[in-house]
Amino acid sequence: MNSAHQRRQYQMSQQTIGVIGLGNMGNGMCQTLLRNGFKVYGTDLGVAQQASARALGVAVVESIAALCEQVDVILLSLPAAKQVQEVLLGEQGVLNCAQAQTLVIDTSTSEPDVTRSLAKSLAERGLALLDAPVSGGPAGAAGGTMVMLVGGTEASLLRALPFLTTLSSKLVHLGPSGNGHAAKLINNLLCAAHLVSTAEAVALGRKAGLDPAALLDGLNAGSGRSAISEVNFPRWILNEGFDSGFTMQLMRKDLRLALELIEQTGLQLPLAQLVGAQWAASEATLADQDDFNCIVKTVAPGDLL
Repeated sequence: MNSAHQRRQYQMSQQTIGVIGLGNMGNGMCQTLLRNGFKVYGTDLGVAQQASARALGVAVVESIAALCEQVDVILLSLPAAKQVQEVLLGEQGVLNCAQAQTLVIDTSTSEPDVTRSLAKSLAERGLALLDAPVSGGPAGAAGGTMVMLVGGTEASLLRALPFLTTLSSKLVHLGPSGNGHAAKLINNLLCAAHLVSTAEAVALGRKAGLDPAALLDGLNAGSGRSAISEVNFPRWILNEGFDSGFTMQLMRKDLRLALELIEQTGLQLPLAQLVGAQWAASEATLADQDDFNCIVKTVAPGDLL
């Protein structure tokens, strides 16, 4: 830094962040950032989302351009690659409105190839992009306990660390842009498979005369455990709450992207194909806005819950 003024500007930029997308995940991340002393600006098309964020203490602005005037670090929490592209490349998007050297942190679950293309476009204009998709759901976002899978340059990661370490209990840098999103698709493929396989195990246990909760206690003490058996079944499935905050629509989208990634690699992965087919077929009985844990209802109906 060349002056005390520049140092103060840098320090302020490390404590101020803009959030685009104030839904369940964006709202939770705002809570964590605010609780830890960050100044948070935010914007969203939804009036309800704006009001909820404003009630938390977020400085809500009406446009991406207005957000870019206030911050040089921007966090995206959006549904899919299409929305990320619109927000970054649109006429009034980040690329055209951002301050010099702005860093964009994309926490959405997106498409690796799209992310790599976006990173190149931003870099050509002196901006930087990290893909940092998250696991942990709204509760993890609000509690600062998410896992973040990061793709991008070491320099961008270093600059983002004050924010990422606040939002996560663990982060893993997986290499260049797009790698974080590839890893997240693989994670969600496993999550989708574990929901189905664990539901089958519990249904089998019930038929064999075992209490589902006791069976899960046993499985979680052994090698058959997973986050699904340890968290999802006790918290959202056995009690039939089905209110995790993550929808069937979003998980189906992530699975389609994971299957596309498999196709691009040329691998033959029959189990993944079976899991994908079961989730796709669930559209006939489970609505898009149903909780994603509801997939267990397609496994041995009447013998699971």
